[in-house]
Amino acid sequence: MGDTHAGKPRGRQREADRNDARLMRAAREVFAERGWDAPVSEIARRAGIGMGSLYRRYPSKELLAQRMRVAGMEQLIAQARTALAEEPDPWAAFARFLRDALSAQGPGGPLLPLVGGRLPATDEVTAAAARLRAALDELVGDAHRAGVLRTDFTSADIPLLLEHLAARLPVAGERATALHLRYLGLVLAGLRTPAAVADPAGLPGPAPHWAELSELWNAPEG
Repeated sequence: MGDTHAGKPRGRQREADRNDARLMRAAREVFAERGWDAPVSEIARRAGIGMGSLYRRYPSKELLAQRMRVAGMEQLIAQARTALAEEPDPWAAFARFLRDALSAQGPGGPLLPLVGGRLPATDEVTAAAARLRAALDELVGDAHRAGVLRTDFTSADIPLLLEHLAARLPVAGERATALHLRYLGLVLAGLRTPAAVADPAGLPGPAPHWAELSELWNAPEG
């Protein structure tokens, strides 16, 4: 007789997934508060997980941080795919993705300032980055073709835009999210270009390149 629960995480896997989610949240908070030199023991304590459990899952701080990077990209990919699937209007999909991404930011704030440039690119990180680029290319490309997004805005602008919009604030919880979304509204107003109106003055400075984003994230080779 077949397993009627095939495809669903079983008891131990569900517990492991819950522990992993708690570790990601705690690591983000602790790194944000204490920097890269924060002790792993504090991450485990705040997550409510024993050191043995943490080290079985992530034998080093570097491996934990690498998983944080991949998890952060996977979350953005899922949000982009959901917006594309559920919003037939290209502008609505673009704006929804940005709102969802900001609203889901943890209390630790942006990840790039915490671990960017400290770790090498792994195969898993590189693959996740390629999937993220493809999803963001689709969001931006749809909006460009519909004539609703200024043409000098690129998919590579999105990760850094989110980093700027999600800056840590001296408030927390719903108020911080409300402020982030307020400034997102101002940004969206500047990014939207009605099809019948020519683009406004160009944005200052060149758009970032994906290779440049990789250099921000990854430690130099060799």
